[in-house]
This record gives sequence, C-alpha cells and structure tokens, in this order.
Amino acid sequence: MRIGITCYPTYGGSGVVATELGIELAQRGHEVHFITYSQPFRLTGREANIRFHEVSVTNYPLFEYPPYDLALATRMAEVAQNYQLDLLHVHYAIPHSVSAHLAKEMLRSSGVHLPFITTLHGTDITLVGLDRSYLPVTKFGIEQSDGVTAISEHLAERTREAFAVTRPIHVIRNFVNCDLYQRDAEKRATLRPLYAAPQEKLLVHLSNFRPVKRVTDVIETFARIAKQIPARLMLVGDGPERSLAEFLAVRLGVFDRIHFLGKQDNVHELLPLADLMLMPSEMESFGLAALEAMACRVPAVATRVGGVPELIDSGRNGLLYEVGDVEGMAAGALSLLTDEALLETMSATARRTAQDHFCTTRIIPRYEELYRETIALSRVQG
Repeated sequence: MRIGITCYPTYGGSGVVATELGIELAQRGHEVHFITYSQPFRLTGREANIRFHEVSVTNYPLFEYPPYDLALATRMAEVAQNYQLDLLHVHYAIPHSVSAHLAKEMLRSSGVHLPFITTLHGTDITLVGLDRSYLPVTKFGIEQSDGVTAISEHLAERTREAFAVTRPIHVIRNFVNCDLYQRDAEKRATLRPLYAAPQEKLLVHLSNFRPVKRVTDVIETFARIAKQIPARLMLVGDGPERSLAEFLAVRLGVFDRIHFLGKQDNVHELLPLADLMLMPSEMESFGLAALEAMACRVPAVATRVGGVPELIDSGRNGLLYEVGDVEGMAAGALSLLTDEALLETMSATARRTAQDHFCTTRIIPRYEELYRETIALSRVQG
C-alpha cells in the first residue's frame, strides 16, 4: 500500500506513534509518505520506503496567522495525486482530519478517491476539542473520516460522550518495538555509570514538560526518595515547566542529583539504564513513555488516570496512585527500590506485558487490516 501520514512532528506521544508507525509500515514493504511542516524528529531521512513532503506556508501581509490547514490540504492533495496514494492516515483531529477531508473533496472532482483515517491521541479531544470554539469542527472532522481509531478504551469512550459520536471507533493501542526497546546487559554496564554510581538507584522521567505532566511532582517525589536512599534522576525532555523544575530541585537540595538531559533521540538507550520510571501525570490517554520503559524492564510509578490502568496493573507490573500523591508515590518507589527481589519480579512482568500485548508485531497488523478494509469500502462507495 501507498500511505500518507500527517502528524505533529515535534516531541510528544502522537508524533512518536505516527513516526514509529510509518517506520514499521515501511519495513513491512509499504510505501510511506510523511506530509507535515518539518521532518518528524525520529526520522533520520535514510529510511527505505519513506519520503518526506514539507508543507510550506506563505506569509502574506493580509494574514495575521498563516493558514497552515489550507496549505496542508493542498499538499495532501498534491502528494496523493502525484504518488497515487491509497490512503491518508492523520494523527490528531485538529486540524489534520479537516485538512484531509478538504484534500479528499479537492481530488473527488478529478475522479481520485482518497479515504482517510483519523487517530485520536488525547489532547485533541480532552483539551482542544472541548473548547467550544473548536468542538463543532472537531466533531465534523471525526464524522467525515473514513475510519477512526483511538489509543485507549478511555479515550474512545470520552470521545463518544463529548461529541455524541455514534460511528465506530476502533481502539488500537499504542505500541513499542520490543527488539529496539529492551535491556542489554553489556550496554547497561557501560552506560549506567555515566548517570549513577553502583550503589545508587536510578530513576527516569520522560515527557514534554507541559503542566499536565506535573514534572514538579517528579521532583518532589524524587526528593523524598533521595532522603532515604542514594539515588539519582534522569529527566528526559524539555518544555515550559523545565525552569520551574530546576528551581524546585535547587530549593529541595537535589539539583546536583538530577541529570537534566533535554530532548533526546536515543531514549531506547537511556530507558534501560533506569531502575524505575516516575510518571505522575494529571492526564494520560495511554502512557506511551511508561510502555517504552516497561519494554526495557523498567516498571513505572504512575497516576491512575485516563488509559494508564489499561497498561499498568498496579502491584503487578507497576504502581498506580492518585494525582498529586507524592507521598504515596515516594513510598511505593522506595518499597521497590529497597527490595531487589520484588523489583526484579515486577521488572520482568513489565517486560512480559509489553511483549504479550503491545509489541509492533501485535499492533501494526491491526492498522494494516483497517487500511485494507477502508480502501476496499471506499472503492465500492466510489
């Protein structure tokens, strides 16, 4: 199949999933075309069967804000026609699904049928879509899609409730490449000393440092842990809350025990170095960072929100707490970090969860099946 993919190419779960999906599809022999304003950060530009098409927006004095959604629709139509795409897969409803619908209508007059699938990732529904000014157009984009998927049962149900959507929403959860995200004893022995001494425990947090990720709760939880045992923390990512996190780390006296690593492309090499992940988010539609850690035998201490309970079975492959319960998260983390046998058992179970339910070999075929069904139905309907 020839598949066009549009996503936000920056750091964040939706962009990561869309990019990894494209990479996996290309490796399975499909021709993949990324259509967005910049190359997705996890692409090297050297992948076989993948092409990138930049969306350029011209700045006219008349426009206070450049019309990216219109430029995107035009580029989608051009790429679809020039490369004879079978389908568009857009990630994030606003504005991608509306742009895809416009591209589809533009091509219809020339006899080209371009079905499109929209994948809902979370904030396009829980934040943007529920802003009254965006709700009608978000609902329209969902309803006009030839297929709709959501990354968790929680998000699918939230979409039905918020937008009164009656059409089918396929739940296809996020995935991880279990061959790439895994613990390598030799690499761990070589790299871990860069971040922690042998007697120290190493924790990790991975996010885009937006307020919803509650990175200050990470700092407060870690400070409580560091008072009890020798420990260090890797903070992977960047964003608007970073300076606040640094200030709090200084105030709590743990700044010198934290590695602020910023944005990293090699998270699959960093995650296996840790003993435990902290993910105290206010909302997670799924919890991709936790899944990537689990695949690396790193269980997560997380919050019981959104789709996270669909991934983490508290007490078995990780621990779940209420939002803001830094005391509970610290106590739970300490119970694992001071009991090697318990931590090892939970780490093995976390890895097994990823392998049994969320590896690419289990999830990607579901997308392929949906693509084929959508393409076939589009041809019948004309």
